[in-house]
Amino acid sequence: MKERLMAATAMVLALASAPAIAADRQAASIIEGRCALCHGPEGESASAIYPRLAAQHAEYIAKQLKDFRDGRRKSDAMAEMAADLTDGEIAALATFFAGKPPKSRRPGDADLAGVGKYIYIKGNQYSGVPACATCHGPAAHGTTQLPRLAGQHPAYLQTQLKEFNKRARTNDNAVMHTVASKLTELEVVAVSVYLGGLE
Repeated sequence: MKERLMAATAMVLALASAPAIAADRQAASIIEGRCALCHGPEGESASAIYPRLAAQHAEYIAKQLKDFRDGRRKSDAMAEMAADLTDGEIAALATFFAGKPPKSRRPGDADLAGVGKYIYIKGNQYSGVPACATCHGPAAHGTTQLPRLAGQHPAYLQTQLKEFNKRARTNDNAVMHTVASKLTELEVVAVSVYLGGLE
């Protein structure tokens, strides 16, 4: 009786995990063919021009992929990569990258990081820049709607802030344009360096 119960339990567990295994295989196949060259097979891109995806919120990744696919966020390269992805494939990719642990980072220039930490935590009351932590959280881990910024490539963050400022970033622009347009060049670099050193 006990052996039959154990066998039945094992069967139930296997059946329950089958969709997750299938989704992982589906994601791995897509990653190998489309994502790994720029973002790395584990979501840890080696190049600073591509964002790190490891530990990013699944909901956020899924939204960005759908925005690329549906033309709400402009990028020739990403539009092509996402063009024929189904919602199920997007969900599998998002879950895969969200489940990867973030790697430890080396902090950048300590003086710049100090300025960046001040802006991130307190903002700049003299120019009207709000504290980034208000939305992205004190540890910069974001939310399901807002991206995790901790450990992101500083160069990528700088590019995104500049694109928000120029309204070249075509999605999620309303609030971020207001913030980015008030940041000085020094503040953009400092905040990016600070965030890049976080885990």
